[in-house]
Amino acid sequence: MEDLQARVAIITGAANGIGRATAETFARAGYHVAAWDLDEQAGAELIAAIAAAGGSAEFARVDVRSSDSVATAVAHLIEQRDRIDVLINNAGILRDALLVKVKHGELIASMSDTQFDAVIDVNLKGVFVCARAVAPHMIARGYGRIVNASSVVGLYGNFGQTNYVAAKSGVIGMTKVWARELGRHGITVNAVAPGFIATGMVEQMPPRALSDMVSRTPVGRIGEPFDIARAYLFLADPASSFINGTVLSVDGGMIVGS
Repeated sequence: MEDLQARVAIITGAANGIGRATAETFARAGYHVAAWDLDEQAGAELIAAIAAAGGSAEFARVDVRSSDSVATAVAHLIEQRDRIDVLINNAGILRDALLVKVKHGELIASMSDTQFDAVIDVNLKGVFVCARAVAPHMIARGYGRIVNASSVVGLYGNFGQTNYVAAKSGVIGMTKVWARELGRHGITVNAVAPGFIATGMVEQMPPRALSDMVSRTPVGRIGEPFDIARAYLFLADPASSFINGTVLSVDGGMIVGS
Protein backbone atom coordinates (compact mmCIF):
# COMPACT_ATOMS: atom_id res chain seq x y z
CA MET A 1 0.00 0.00 0.00
CA GLU A 2 1.03 3.60 -0.64
CA ASP A 3 1.94 6.20 1.91
CA LEU A 4 -0.81 7.10 4.37
CA GLN A 5 -0.73 10.74 3.25
CA ALA A 6 -2.25 9.72 -0.09
CA ARG A 7 -5.20 7.76 1.31
CA VAL A 8 -8.72 9.05 0.73
CA ALA A 9 -11.63 8.65 3.14
CA ILE A 10 -15.27 9.48 2.43
CA ILE A 11 -17.26 10.50 5.52
CA THR A 12 -21.02 10.78 5.05
CA GLY A 13 -23.02 13.04 7.34
CA ALA A 14 -19.72 14.83 7.98
CA ALA A 15 -20.88 18.36 8.73
CA ASN A 16 -22.01 17.91 12.33
CA GLY A 17 -21.81 15.71 15.42
CA ILE A 18 -20.10 12.34 15.07
CA GLY A 19 -19.51 12.96 11.37
CA ARG A 20 -17.59 16.16 12.00
CA ALA A 21 -15.51 14.54 14.73
CA THR A 22 -14.77 11.70 12.32
CA ALA A 23 -13.72 14.03 9.50
CA GLU A 24 -11.38 15.90 11.86
CA THR A 25 -9.97 12.65 13.25
CA PHE A 26 -9.21 11.20 9.82
CA ALA A 27 -7.68 14.48 8.63
CA ARG A 28 -5.37 14.54 11.67
CA ALA A 29 -4.37 10.96 10.86
CA GLY A 30 -3.20 12.09 7.42
CA TYR A 31 -6.14 11.13 5.22
CA HIS A 32 -7.55 13.37 2.53
CA VAL A 33 -11.17 13.66 3.69
CA ALA A 34 -14.13 13.85 1.33
CA ALA A 35 -16.82 15.28 3.60
CA TRP A 36 -20.33 14.57 2.29
CA ASP A 37 -23.41 16.25 3.72
CA LEU A 38 -26.45 18.35 2.81
CA ASP A 39 -25.54 21.17 5.23
CA GLU A 40 -23.32 23.39 3.06
CA GLN A 41 -22.66 26.07 5.66
CA ALA A 42 -21.55 23.59 8.33
CA GLY A 43 -19.58 21.73 5.65
CA ALA A 44 -17.69 24.88 4.70
CA GLU A 45 -16.91 25.55 8.37
CA LEU A 46 -15.60 21.99 8.73
CA ILE A 47 -13.30 22.29 5.72
CA ALA A 48 -11.96 25.62 6.99
CA ALA A 49 -11.26 24.10 10.42
CA ILE A 50 -9.44 21.12 8.91
CA ALA A 51 -7.38 23.41 6.66
CA ALA A 52 -6.48 25.63 9.62
CA ALA A 53 -5.20 22.55 11.44
CA GLY A 54 -3.04 21.60 8.46
CA GLY A 55 -5.28 18.83 7.13
CA SER A 56 -6.57 18.06 3.65
CA ALA A 57 -10.31 17.95 2.96
CA GLU A 58 -13.03 18.84 0.49
CA PHE A 59 -16.78 19.18 0.85
CA ALA A 60 -19.48 17.90 -1.50
CA ARG A 61 -23.20 18.39 -1.10
CA VAL A 62 -24.36 14.79 -1.42
CA ASP A 63 -27.76 13.25 -0.81
CA VAL A 64 -26.98 9.66 0.16
CA ARG A 65 -30.51 8.61 -0.82
CA SER A 66 -29.82 9.53 -4.44
CA SER A 67 -27.84 7.19 -6.68
CA ASP A 68 -27.16 10.08 -9.08
CA SER A 69 -25.91 12.40 -6.33
CA VAL A 70 -23.58 9.74 -4.93
CA ALA A 71 -22.34 8.64 -8.36
CA THR A 72 -21.47 12.23 -9.29
CA ALA A 73 -19.49 12.72 -6.08
CA VAL A 74 -17.66 9.41 -6.49
CA ALA A 75 -16.76 10.21 -10.11
CA HIS A 76 -15.39 13.60 -9.10
CA LEU A 77 -13.30 12.07 -6.32
CA ILE A 78 -11.86 9.39 -8.60
CA GLU A 79 -11.07 12.02 -11.25
CA GLN A 80 -9.27 14.21 -8.72
CA ARG A 81 -7.65 11.61 -6.45
CA ASP A 82 -7.77 8.36 -8.44
CA ARG A 83 -8.62 6.31 -5.36
CA ILE A 84 -11.04 5.74 -2.50
CA ASP A 85 -9.59 3.82 0.43
CA VAL A 86 -12.20 4.27 3.14
CA LEU A 87 -15.96 4.77 3.23
CA ILE A 88 -17.49 5.72 6.56
CA ASN A 89 -21.28 5.41 6.19
CA ASN A 90 -22.15 7.72 9.05
CA ALA A 91 -25.13 9.76 7.79
CA GLY A 92 -28.35 9.24 9.71
CA ILE A 93 -31.56 10.87 10.92
CA LEU A 94 -34.25 10.29 13.54
CA ARG A 95 -38.03 10.45 13.23
CA ASP A 96 -39.15 8.83 16.48
CA ALA A 97 -42.73 7.82 17.21
CA LEU A 98 -44.65 4.96 18.78
CA LEU A 99 -45.89 2.27 16.42
CA VAL A 100 -49.36 3.04 17.77
CA LYS A 101 -50.54 5.19 20.68
CA VAL A 102 -53.81 4.21 22.32
CA LYS A 103 -55.68 6.14 24.98
CA HIS A 104 -58.88 4.90 26.62
CA GLY A 105 -59.11 2.21 23.98
CA GLU A 106 -58.90 4.69 21.09
CA LEU A 107 -56.06 5.00 18.59
CA ILE A 108 -54.82 8.59 18.86
CA ALA A 109 -51.49 8.44 16.99
CA SER A 110 -49.13 6.14 15.11
CA MET A 111 -45.85 6.21 13.24
CA SER A 112 -46.57 7.57 9.77
CA ASP A 113 -45.38 6.19 6.45
CA THR A 114 -43.44 9.41 5.99
CA GLN A 115 -41.60 8.96 9.29
CA PHE A 116 -40.80 5.34 8.54
CA ASP A 117 -39.70 5.89 4.95
CA ALA A 118 -37.51 8.91 5.74
CA VAL A 119 -35.38 6.98 8.22
CA ILE A 120 -35.13 3.88 6.07
CA ASP A 121 -34.14 5.97 3.04
CA VAL A 122 -31.25 7.74 4.78
CA ASN A 123 -30.08 5.24 7.39
CA LEU A 124 -30.43 2.03 5.37
CA LYS A 125 -30.78 2.78 1.68
CA GLY A 126 -28.14 5.52 1.94
CA VAL A 127 -25.61 3.00 3.24
CA PHE A 128 -26.45 0.67 0.36
CA VAL A 129 -26.24 3.41 -2.28
CA CYS A 130 -22.84 4.66 -1.10
CA ALA A 131 -21.30 1.20 -0.70
CA ARG A 132 -22.54 0.11 -4.13
CA ALA A 133 -20.97 3.19 -5.74
CA VAL A 134 -17.63 2.93 -3.97
CA ALA A 135 -17.02 -0.85 -3.94
CA PRO A 136 -16.06 -1.22 -7.65
CA HIS A 137 -13.24 1.30 -7.21
CA MET A 138 -11.98 -0.51 -4.12
CA ILE A 139 -12.15 -3.83 -5.95
CA ALA A 140 -10.11 -2.39 -8.82
CA ARG A 141 -7.31 -1.53 -6.38
CA GLY A 142 -7.64 -4.68 -4.29
CA TYR A 143 -8.06 -2.71 -1.09
CA GLY A 144 -10.73 -0.94 0.91
CA ARG A 145 -12.34 -0.32 4.26
CA ILE A 146 -16.09 0.18 4.64
CA VAL A 147 -17.39 1.05 8.10
CA ASN A 148 -21.13 1.39 8.64
CA ALA A 149 -22.95 3.21 11.43
CA SER A 150 -25.34 0.95 13.28
CA SER A 151 -26.43 1.49 16.89
CA VAL A 152 -26.86 -0.44 20.11
CA VAL A 153 -30.60 -0.12 19.52
CA GLY A 154 -30.10 -2.07 16.30
CA LEU A 155 -28.90 -4.93 18.49
CA TYR A 156 -31.39 -4.64 21.35
CA GLY A 157 -34.33 -2.50 20.21
CA ASN A 158 -35.63 0.72 21.71
CA PHE A 159 -39.00 2.17 22.67
CA GLY A 160 -40.46 4.49 20.03
CA GLN A 161 -37.91 3.74 17.32
CA THR A 162 -39.42 1.14 15.01
CA ASN A 163 -38.00 2.88 11.94
CA TYR A 164 -34.55 3.61 13.37
CA VAL A 165 -34.12 0.14 14.84
CA ALA A 166 -35.23 -1.48 11.58
CA ALA A 167 -32.66 0.56 9.67
CA LYS A 168 -29.82 -0.03 12.10
CA SER A 169 -30.57 -3.77 12.28
CA GLY A 170 -30.60 -3.82 8.50
CA VAL A 171 -27.19 -2.15 8.42
CA ILE A 172 -25.81 -4.98 10.52
CA GLY A 173 -27.23 -7.52 8.10
CA MET A 174 -25.79 -5.74 5.06
CA THR A 175 -22.43 -5.43 6.80
CA LYS A 176 -22.23 -9.19 7.24
CA VAL A 177 -23.25 -9.87 3.63
CA TRP A 178 -20.69 -7.44 2.22
CA ALA A 179 -17.96 -8.80 4.50
CA ARG A 180 -18.49 -12.16 2.82
CA GLU A 181 -18.79 -10.77 -0.71
CA LEU A 182 -15.95 -8.25 -0.64
CA GLY A 183 -13.39 -9.86 1.65
CA ARG A 184 -11.73 -11.75 -1.19
CA HIS A 185 -11.04 -8.41 -2.88
CA GLY A 186 -9.05 -7.05 0.06
CA ILE A 187 -12.00 -5.07 1.38
CA THR A 188 -13.18 -5.37 4.98
CA VAL A 189 -16.67 -4.30 6.02
CA ASN A 190 -17.54 -3.67 9.65
CA ALA A 191 -20.10 -1.77 11.69
CA VAL A 192 -19.90 0.42 14.77
CA ALA A 193 -22.82 0.42 17.21
CA PRO A 194 -22.67 3.62 19.28
CA GLY A 195 -24.47 3.99 22.57
CA PHE A 196 -25.72 7.38 23.76
CA ILE A 197 -23.37 10.06 22.43
CA ALA A 198 -23.24 13.74 23.43
CA THR A 199 -24.44 15.24 20.18
CA GLY A 200 -26.84 18.19 20.02
CA MET A 201 -29.80 15.83 19.84
CA VAL A 202 -28.90 13.96 23.03
CA GLU A 203 -27.88 17.12 24.90
CA GLN A 204 -31.40 18.51 24.41
CA MET A 205 -32.87 15.67 26.46
CA PRO A 206 -34.18 16.46 29.97
CA PRO A 207 -31.46 16.40 32.68
CA ARG A 208 -33.20 13.50 34.45
CA ALA A 209 -33.10 11.38 31.29
CA LEU A 210 -29.42 12.17 30.78
CA SER A 211 -28.68 11.30 34.39
CA ASP A 212 -30.47 7.98 33.93
CA MET A 213 -28.31 7.20 30.89
CA VAL A 214 -25.14 7.90 32.86
CA SER A 215 -26.32 5.71 35.74
CA ARG A 216 -26.80 2.80 33.32
CA THR A 217 -23.34 3.22 31.79
CA PRO A 218 -20.54 1.46 33.74
CA VAL A 219 -17.87 3.98 32.70
CA GLY A 220 -20.00 6.70 34.27
CA ARG A 221 -20.38 9.14 31.40
CA ILE A 222 -22.12 9.80 28.10
CA GLY A 223 -20.02 9.07 25.04
CA GLU A 224 -18.35 11.83 23.06
CA PRO A 225 -18.36 12.08 19.24
CA PHE A 226 -14.61 11.45 19.18
CA ASP A 227 -15.16 8.10 20.96
CA ILE A 228 -16.99 6.94 17.83
CA ALA A 229 -14.58 8.67 15.46
CA ARG A 230 -11.64 6.79 16.97
CA ALA A 231 -13.51 3.48 16.57
CA TYR A 232 -14.10 4.30 12.90
CA LEU A 233 -10.41 5.13 12.49
CA PHE A 234 -9.36 1.85 14.11
CA LEU A 235 -11.52 -0.25 11.80
CA ALA A 236 -10.35 1.78 8.78
CA ASP A 237 -6.68 1.20 9.50
CA PRO A 238 -4.71 -1.17 7.24
CA ALA A 239 -3.58 -2.98 10.39
CA SER A 240 -7.20 -4.04 11.05
CA SER A 241 -7.20 -6.32 8.02
CA PHE A 242 -8.34 -9.44 9.91
CA ILE A 243 -11.40 -7.75 11.41
CA ASN A 244 -14.26 -8.32 9.00
CA GLY A 245 -18.02 -8.59 9.42
CA THR A 246 -17.97 -7.53 13.05
CA VAL A 247 -20.18 -5.12 15.00
CA LEU A 248 -18.17 -3.08 17.49
CA SER A 249 -20.31 -1.71 20.31
CA VAL A 250 -18.99 1.62 21.57
CA ASP A 251 -21.32 2.31 24.47
CA GLY A 252 -19.26 2.49 27.65
CA GLY A 253 -20.59 -0.92 28.67
CA MET A 254 -24.18 0.36 28.74
CA ILE A 255 -25.68 -2.92 27.58
CA VAL A 256 -23.55 -4.90 30.03
CA GLY A 257 -24.67 -2.60 32.82
CA SER A 258 -28.36 -2.59 32.01
